[in-house]
Amino acid sequence: MSPILNSAVLVSLGLLPSLLWLSYYLRKDCHPEPKTILTKTFLMGIIISPIAILLQLGFVQLGQIFQSDIFSQNSASFFLWAAFAEEIIKYSAVALIVLRDPAFDEPIDAMIYMITAALGFAAIENILVMFRIIPDGANAALSIWALRATGATLLHALSSALLGYFLAMSWFFQDHKKKLVVIGITMASLFHMSFNVFLSVFENRLTGLIYSTSLLIIMAFLISILFDKIRERHKQTSAGAVLTATPIKRELNFIKK
Repeated sequence: MSPILNSAVLVSLGLLPSLLWLSYYLRKDCHPEPKTILTKTFLMGIIISPIAILLQLGFVQLGQIFQSDIFSQNSASFFLWAAFAEEIIKYSAVALIVLRDPAFDEPIDAMIYMITAALGFAAIENILVMFRIIPDGANAALSIWALRATGATLLHALSSALLGYFLAMSWFFQDHKKKLVVIGITMASLFHMSFNVFLSVFENRLTGLIYSTSLLIIMAFLISILFDKIRERHKQTSAGAVLTATPIKRELNFIKK
């Protein structure tokens, strides 16, 4: 296989899990988002991802300079700082592209766009991993690909969906938007960190895989519930707004007569 074709295959494999999960979660939105904005958000997730790599390298350097376990790799604190950095960066991708765009016209859009940016972020991670692993052989690369497709890629989608839920709630509580975003980033980071810790802390890799997979299943179920809650709350508030506006319209019609 030629180097160009080989690279194309690796890039395609890296993108595929993100595109599959994205197609699944886009179905959660009854009013589909503009493809142009979705594409921009996905690409921004890719473009902004190197910042996370630089920050993580910075954490490692700090650990070496100060001889502190707080920033040492494979420690819970390192996973926490890294998770915070990644969740803030994914939120920034959405803030840059979507939050002021007219397409962001429903609370549920917050979860959809956060997932989209996260899957762009995950795509570039997957591509880089594929290029790093392929020298070990096709079988090793496919095994890692399968684990990342059902693990790390879904992790990014779910953690950002959780943050997206709190961003969606700020639609109803405008005065508390900043607090809700901070809570969302914190909750998403703790979930993100927990997954990585489970994979690293156990000497038996199978045990770590069982714990991390269980966490993903629980969170996937929770995110499904949160989608329903946001959708239902929006219906209730929209219905309330219509009922409030109706008497005013009737009064105006009476005055016109």
